[in-house]
Amino acid sequence: MRGLGPGGRGRFPPAQIAEVKALACELPAESGRPISRWSATEIAAQAVGRGIVCEVSGTTVWRWLSEDAIRPWSWRSWVFPRDPEFAAKAGRVLDLYERRWQGKRLHPGDYVISADEKTQLQALLRRHELVAPGPRRPGLVEHEYRRGGTLAYLAAMDVHDPARGLFGRVEHRISNHAFDALVEQVMTSEPYASARRVFWVVDNGTVHRGQKAIDRLTARWPRLVLVHLPVHASWLNQIEIYFSILARKALTPCHFASLDELADRVTGFQEHYRTTAQPFDWTFTREDLHNLIARLDHSGRLTPAA
Repeated sequence: MRGLGPGGRGRFPPAQIAEVKALACELPAESGRPISRWSATEIAAQAVGRGIVCEVSGTTVWRWLSEDAIRPWSWRSWVFPRDPEFAAKAGRVLDLYERRWQGKRLHPGDYVISADEKTQLQALLRRHELVAPGPRRPGLVEHEYRRGGTLAYLAAMDVHDPARGLFGRVEHRISNHAFDALVEQVMTSEPYASARRVFWVVDNGTVHRGQKAIDRLTARWPRLVLVHLPVHASWLNQIEIYFSILARKALTPCHFASLDELADRVTGFQEHYRTTAQPFDWTFTREDLHNLIARLDHSGRLTPAA
């Protein structure tokens, strides 16, 4: 047990190393520890306390865990799938991104729109003007600010040609009227005005939720097909990628003297983005979805990838 293999590896049999790794994959609170995450040193002490090993250092434990990319001190936000039709709903959206619907290729006169709302855009006026970056120094933004109110941004994007089809509205609040106005912007513009079908990929937000929204929109636009994502699956909505670009490129740092200035920045960036927009290189397919679902156990936790 105490052989002097390279880096100390020969001191511990593989079974002991595996037990320590299994310990690291436990929640500390389930072992009666009043902590939320393990450190390598705490795992080493716990392994000794349980009699898994006689002695081991935190550095050695850290090296073992690194071999399998186990990081018990790291957490990330995770939305657990709860929609019983998650795979079916997600699958049809992924099909639309690949120009398919119900097993058939889309007609040349069919278009796919991704739409959503970005709420709580804040007009924060910093108590000192922004300072531009300089040599060996990043730009500087004042920590203190005055609040100037909030706006909402509703946007719709043609996933296969965003340069042709990127529409948006800045509103004081989200409402059915505001979303319907966005739909009208799209559906009265060519080529969507004379399209065979226009598929709208949306989440389950209140202004486009469920059958009521389908009835409301198709009553006016019979060629519109509203396609709902599964609950808590906004990561499948391509407009969210555009929203993240908007936030990073145009709204950070946040420094606006008024709501009008904020609105002008949002609409100005929209027009700027259209001049260079390209379809996103969407690589998540039905096969990837199937593999993801297969790796989720009954509680929604991920099992290791093959």
